Formats: sequence, structure tokens, C-alpha cells
Amino acid sequence: MNDPTLLALGATVLTGTLAVAGVQTYASGRAQRQALEDRLTADLGAGAGASRGRRFAGVDRRLRRTRLGRAIHLRLSATGLDLTAGEFFVYVVSVVVALWLIAAATLAPFFGPIAGVVAVWSAVVFLNWQRQKRIEAFIAQLPDVARILANATAAGLALRTSLAMAAEELEAPAGEELSHVAHQLTMGRSVDDTLGELAERLPSRELIVLVTTLVLANKAGGSVVNSLRNLTQTLEDRKETRREVRTMLSEVNATAFTVPLLGLGSLLLINSSNEGALARVTGSPVGQLLILISLGLYAVGFFVIRRLGKIEV
Repeated sequence: MNDPTLLALGATVLTGTLAVAGVQTYASGRAQRQALEDRLTADLGAGAGASRGRRFAGVDRRLRRTRLGRAIHLRLSATGLDLTAGEFFVYVVSVVVALWLIAAATLAPFFGPIAGVVAVWSAVVFLNWQRQKRIEAFIAQLPDVARILANATAAGLALRTSLAMAAEELEAPAGEELSHVAHQLTMGRSVDDTLGELAERLPSRELIVLVTTLVLANKAGGSVVNSLRNLTQTLEDRKETRREVRTMLSEVNATAFTVPLLGLGSLLLINSSNEGALARVTGSPVGQLLILISLGLYAVGFFVIRRLGKIEV
């Protein structure tokens, strides 16, 4: 062998060695990153079931790398549901396919895509409803939060310690959210940033008032006991007011959901009394246009009734 041959052989061996080392380093770093993501997911409130085996783990890992997966994860973290982004995505896709097939077989093939769109919209509405439900439950616990913080502050405890004590004594969702706040404060984050993040995650006027009171007291110092005790009574009064308003608007909300259900019932009645009627109607562009207009009017009626029955307290 001459010198160029030895040089090429040595370069090949060196390149192969570096390639193997690079692959091992990449695999190790990826495993460490996945372990860190799993720990962070558990800390951010995956719930009591975080330690159990998850379904569709591969789908979840791939989905979390996309913008859609990150958006789903953020929405799920605000609802408190014990679901991963992959599980929720697979469930929604399954429901979309099922409703598509059922609508196409029961009504007409034209209604299959419409049923799929309605299923996706229903999934988004479900997440928003769960988030609002969690916010309402948190608001209902705010008087107890303010009372515990006032008593702990009156006993001479620091704000960080008071928040940790409130997290231990309260049930979910306030206990979980305050536990997350206490954990963030332990990790070195400031009180302003941590409480501001809480207010963004569960937006409400009551929580904003409480957060503003705590932040100002933390910055300016001095006694915050009287402010918290006055705030406790105010939150109790608002709690009763919200309950009365929700009771008065229950009929309006029921009407908003009854209107589109009447439209769906009418379609089923027409198709059952005259089999194949919807297939013949949707067989022409004019019929499809009229069906879309009628569905749009039902949707407009739903949103108008919901808007008229929405009162900010």
C-alpha cells in the first residue's frame, strides 16, 4: 500500500468513529430531552394519572413537535383534563370519522364533511367549556384563598409560605394551581411573573383583583391583612351574584342548544318519512346551496342567542 491509500483508510476509520459517536450523542440527548419533557408535563398538571401508562405515546411525541400539538397541549393544560395532546388528537379524529360515516349513511353523503367539521368545532367548544368550567370552580374558591392568605399573613408568614399553605389546604382546582405557583416560586421565579402567569392561564376579574393586591403588597410592603379580608367579603358577594345570574340565564342557554337540535331533528324526520329525499335534494348544486344557507342560519341563531344571554358580572 502507498501513502495515499493509508491516508484514505485512516480518514475513513476516523469518519466512521466520529459518525458513531455523533449518533450515540444524539440518541442520548434526545432521550434526556424526552425525560425532561415528561417531568415538565407531570409538573404542569398532568394530574393524578400522570404516572400511569399513556396511550398513543408515539403520536403524542410526534404531535408535540408541531404547532398544532403545542396549541392542543396548552389548551389541555388550562382545562385540567387528564389527557395528553396525542390522546386528545386520536379521540377527535376517531369521532370525526365516526360522525362522517354515520351522517353519510343516515342522511346523505353530502352531510359527511359537514358532520366532520361540526365534530372538530365541537372539540374546540368542549375544550373552551372545560376551561371555563375550571375557571368558574377556581373563582368559587377565591374567597377561601383570600381568607387563608389573610390569616397566614396575619400570623407573620411570608407570601411565598402563605401560598404554599393555601395550596396544601385547598382542593382542586385552586390547590393544583397554587401548588404550581408555589413550585415556580421555589424554582426562583418572581412573585409578579408567577402570579401574572396564573392570571393569564385562568382569566377572571376576581383573580386579577387578588393578584394585583398581592403584587402591590409584595412590592410596597406593609400590612395586607385588612385588604385581603375586605377582598374576601367582596368575593363572597360576587360569588352569590354570579350564581343568581347563571340561574336566570339557564333557560336562554338551553334555548340556544335547542334551536340547532330542532334543525337536525327536522332533517332526520324528512329523511325517515321519505327515504332518499335528502340525497335527491343534495344531488344538485342548488339543493346543496340551500342546505348550506339553512345550516348557516341555524348557526347564526345559535350564536346570537348565546350572545344575548351572555352577561359579564
